[in-house]
Amino acid sequence: MGDNNVNLPPGFRFYPTDEELVVHFLHRKATLLPCHPDVIPDLDLYPYDPWQLDGKALAEGNKWYFYSRTTETRVTNNGYWKAMGVEEPVINGSGSKVGMKKHLAFFIGEAPSGIKTNWTMQEYRLPDSAGSSSRSSKRRAHSKLDSSWVVCRVYERDEDDDGTELSCLDEVFLSLDDLDEISLPN
Repeated sequence: MGDNNVNLPPGFRFYPTDEELVVHFLHRKATLLPCHPDVIPDLDLYPYDPWQLDGKALAEGNKWYFYSRTTETRVTNNGYWKAMGVEEPVINGSGSKVGMKKHLAFFIGEAPSGIKTNWTMQEYRLPDSAGSSSRSSKRRAHSKLDSSWVVCRVYERDEDDDGTELSCLDEVFLSLDDLDEISLPN
């Protein structure tokens, strides 16, 4: 892929929220509508180990994004992806469920005796009720829905990372704690 941000204007970065991944990318992909910008590639993930994604998926910082088809078997050449915990809903600004998010960890070796790595995948899918609606016009629109697509975000966590990300404001407030160590002129 070379320059993975080729379709983004200079200075723009791809840092979507969970809601944006589901509503603006996955839903459009599943209904065969064009995505603008069209930056997330289709990728059959499972022949690749996570460290082989560079150049095959959209890279933004230390995260890779791609569309894939759902599958029960998530086995790669050197390991497997295992679901961790339960799926959680992706909620939009008005409180409606727009998708589901599953966390997976990558294990090296064969199941069930593999060794857990720091590689994490967040797999987003449309909710099971995406095709059900009381309005016939919505039913017709959803009849063309291909729910076999998922969008994935893969990244390698730091050793001391607990999986949560800080917002810009959190980082600013945490940096204010460093002011105690700085001596200011009187």
